[in-house]
Amino acid sequence: MEALLVSTGVVALAEIGDKTQLLAFVLAARFKAPRPIILGILLATLANHGVAGALGAWITTLLSPALLGWILGLGFLAMAIWTLVPDKLENTDTSTATRWGVFGTTFITFFLAEMGDKTQIATVALAAHYALPVVVVIGTTIGMLIANVPAVFAGERLSTKIPLRLIRAIAASLLALLGLLTLFGGRYLQS
Repeated sequence: MEALLVSTGVVALAEIGDKTQLLAFVLAARFKAPRPIILGILLATLANHGVAGALGAWITTLLSPALLGWILGLGFLAMAIWTLVPDKLENTDTSTATRWGVFGTTFITFFLAEMGDKTQIATVALAAHYALPVVVVIGTTIGMLIANVPAVFAGERLSTKIPLRLIRAIAASLLALLGLLTLFGGRYLQS
């Protein structure tokens, strides 16, 4: 249960103000079709984070527990710092909608926007940390939906009401806490 709750919370908070949330705002404003946008977000996240969760599980078979603990602990601390940096929407082309439709455009742009994003990297680290990749992917997907579904419905108005600095600080604090607990909690470092 801890893996599910932590994965959900970390990603939901880290996603606030993230480029994919900005993408949800843009798609909602442009297409005004929430159902295919939400379905595209859901399936793109499951695909992207599914790969990330499998990678996290695979990494645990390659590294010793001690080395994995150091990498994960330092990785969580790095993600905490990265979370404090606001994202900007970069060159998102929504003109593909005429070819792929609203769902296809959302799926493709979300999948690609998540490649190498902090929430994808967090999914890899959380899956390795908890050794429950399916539970972590479910949690990170729920976290993405918690952050992005309101963006689809509320659009730009929502972004002006949420204190993004505070949300980023909370997400960064959670990631830093995970990093410190991993480094100094003794789970990996005892061997």
